[in-house]
Amino acid sequence: MDSINVLKGYGKVNPEHNLEVQAQKIPHPPKRPIISTLVISAIVGLTLVIGLMLVALIHESTTESPSLSTSAESTIKTVCNVTRYPEPCFTSISSINSSPKPDLVSILKLSLQASISELSHLSSVLKTMNSDAAIRDCRDQVDEALSQLNDSVSAMVMGEGLTEAKVKDVQTWISSAVTDQETCLDGLEEMGSTSVDDVKKRMKKSMEFTSNSLAIVANFRAILDKLSHIPLH
Repeated sequence: MDSINVLKGYGKVNPEHNLEVQAQKIPHPPKRPIISTLVISAIVGLTLVIGLMLVALIHESTTESPSLSTSAESTIKTVCNVTRYPEPCFTSISSINSSPKPDLVSILKLSLQASISELSHLSSVLKTMNSDAAIRDCRDQVDEALSQLNDSVSAMVMGEGLTEAKVKDVQTWISSAVTDQETCLDGLEEMGSTSVDDVKKRMKKSMEFTSNSLAIVANFRAILDKLSHIPLH
């Protein structure tokens, strides 16, 4: 009987022992190091911060620049609205303006510079045309107009600034420049020059620009009041 019991004991399986063996065989997932997790979190956080900073800078640049451009555009349009040719006035001045907030004096200078540039080009063209008496007289008138406009610009950059007396002088010089160009065309027509239509076409821009400059200086005080600038001395 004892031997039978002993043999029966060998056939039994110990449940606890079996579970321990199975537990040893099941592989455990590797544990992620805590330091690696912290490093990854820090990189992600830093990336987000840099991204937000870039978005803020882009937003700032796109919101500030248009406001400055709008300010200059509004000022130039206000000045050009007193002229006979407001569109050419605005286009010519805006194309050479570099200030985000131009004042009336700088706008008048730019208008004069546009006039001088056109007249200089016209003078060069006249020198290449048939050198008859009418063309020579016209060229002399254009050169005289250039001299008047250059005197106007020089007066604006010298001394104590643009005083009431200087405004009157500048207005006189610009008015003479307009008259000189008209005299050129009148002379060509009176002498029956075949170049009158060609010169008239080439003089169109310089006449418009000079007329605009004259209108600006003639309405100087009224424009100052609109723009709320410091009064003249």
